[in-house]
Amino acid sequence: MNILVLDCAVSKISIALSYDDDKFICHTYDIGMKQSEILVPAIDDVLSQAGISPSDLNCSALTVGPGSFTGLRLGISALKAIELAYGVPVYGISSLKTYYYAYKNLHLPVLTCIDANKGKFYAAVYDENGKEILSDGDYESSFIIEKLNFEKIFVTGPDAKKFCEILENSNKKIEILSLSLNSDLNSAISLVEITKQMILDGVPPLQDYDGPVYLRASEAELKLGK
Repeated sequence: MNILVLDCAVSKISIALSYDDDKFICHTYDIGMKQSEILVPAIDDVLSQAGISPSDLNCSALTVGPGSFTGLRLGISALKAIELAYGVPVYGISSLKTYYYAYKNLHLPVLTCIDANKGKFYAAVYDENGKEILSDGDYESSFIIEKLNFEKIFVTGPDAKKFCEILENSNKKIEILSLSLNSDLNSAISLVEITKQMILDGVPPLQDYDGPVYLRASEAELKLGK
C-alpha cells in the first residue's frame, strides 16, 4: 500500500511516504512560515525519490488540527488537489492523537500538547489504559494541570518541553516524564499506522465539505467580531 502523509499542524512540517509495504521516506522542514513555498515541491520530491506518481497512491492522510491555521489549510489543499486530480482518498487525523499514538503502549497517562499561544495549549490527556480523560481542546495551562490527577505523566507533542516547564513550576506534585528527542519520524509513522487502521475499521475518508479542525477563531474572524 502506498500512503502519503503530511503533518502541517505546526510551523515545522513533515512529509512522508510509506510505499511497497516495507519502504519509508520522511522529510521534515523547519522553515518557519514558508510552508507555502516548499510544500508542493517537497511532495513531488518524496514521490520522485520513491519512483512513483500521485496516481500510484492508494490514499493520503494528514493532521487536520488543532494547530496552525495556515499550515492546516495548506496541507488539506495540497492533498485534496491530488484527490481531485487522481482520485486518491484523503484521511483526516487529530494532530493530538497523532502525537500520542507512538506512546499509547507505555501504560502511563499521556498528555499531548501544542502551544496555542496567549497562555493556552491545544491538548488532550489519556490515562494508562488509553482512555481519553481530556478531549482535544483549547485550554488554559492551569486548567490542564488541574486535570492531571496522576502520580506521573508522560508529556509529548511539539511543545512538550514548554508545557513541562510550566508544570514543573506549578504546585502540582507529579512526576514528569518526556523525551527531548525529535519526534517528527514518530508522528509520520503514526499517521501511516492510524490510516491503515482507519481503513480496516471502515472509517470513511474526508468528504468534499470537510476541512481543518479549528478550536478557536482566527485573528481575522476576531477582528470581524465573529
